[in-house]
Amino acid sequence: MNESLHAYMRVGIIHFMAYPEAGSGNGQIDESLRKVLTDDYFDAVEITWIKDREVRERAKQMIRSAHISVAFGAQPMLLSQKQNVNSLDEGERKKAVDTVKAAIDEACEMGAEGTAFLSGKYEESGKEEAFQALLKSTKEICAYAKSKGNMKIVHEVFDYDIDKASLIGPASLAKRYAEEIKKEYDNFGLMVDLSHIPLLHESIKESLHPIKEHLVHAHMGNCVMKDPSMPAYGDQHPRFGFPDSENDVDELVEYLQALKDMGFLNKEKPPILSFEVKPTAGEDPDVVIAGSKRVLNRAWTLVK
Repeated sequence: MNESLHAYMRVGIIHFMAYPEAGSGNGQIDESLRKVLTDDYFDAVEITWIKDREVRERAKQMIRSAHISVAFGAQPMLLSQKQNVNSLDEGERKKAVDTVKAAIDEACEMGAEGTAFLSGKYEESGKEEAFQALLKSTKEICAYAKSKGNMKIVHEVFDYDIDKASLIGPASLAKRYAEEIKKEYDNFGLMVDLSHIPLLHESIKESLHPIKEHLVHAHMGNCVMKDPSMPAYGDQHPRFGFPDSENDVDELVEYLQALKDMGFLNKEKPPILSFEVKPTAGEDPDVVIAGSKRVLNRAWTLVK
């Protein structure tokens, strides 16, 4: 493409993945956040819980000053506490829903336009029951978000049998799920991640086309899945081109092309498309981020 990629997307980065210590909600999160906010390559930043009120206030003020779009991820909150929004144990299900509601509260405080979450693990024998529990939870979450204003609720599609082993899951079930929720709630949509597509045993086309009308947010990254003994195996989001990994420039070109062709990437209302990359042992987060930008820059020149 000869046109700037920023005309078609708001380039974002998942702060708590690029700087993994931020995922715990503790520490001097505002220090690493400042690095993102002072980099004008980024039009959006994705954050998660910040437990210390003073640190959160500093982060909020910086975000306001940076003139940047913000999205909120509840995934670290659910995963770190081993909570499951589709649990068949009603008490556990409610606990997970309350965690997402708390995430919505913080997202509103931080000026985020949307809150993302994920479904939990399931047993194949109780898959339909887990799906019904997920519908129940999601409707409660969407209703709560509606009560807080114009907050979007976004469900991220994960692998179902390798790492996170989430219910949603394959494109066919994601499509059914979104259709059911959107019968009642218009503030709901799906998120895809290039990192997860190989883990789903799907091609880019197989992952994207069934859910294209429900797609509201996207991530780009990489994974390793050839052998469980390999470094960064599973849903660990190593940098593009990591040894024995699945995604680099060519795969990102195919992903971007598909997103553009289906109208997701567009100039009228550019969506957030964020890097989800995490440094592995011994890697510098800032260098990994710089490498990611180079990959996107090169890939965009090859999109038609």
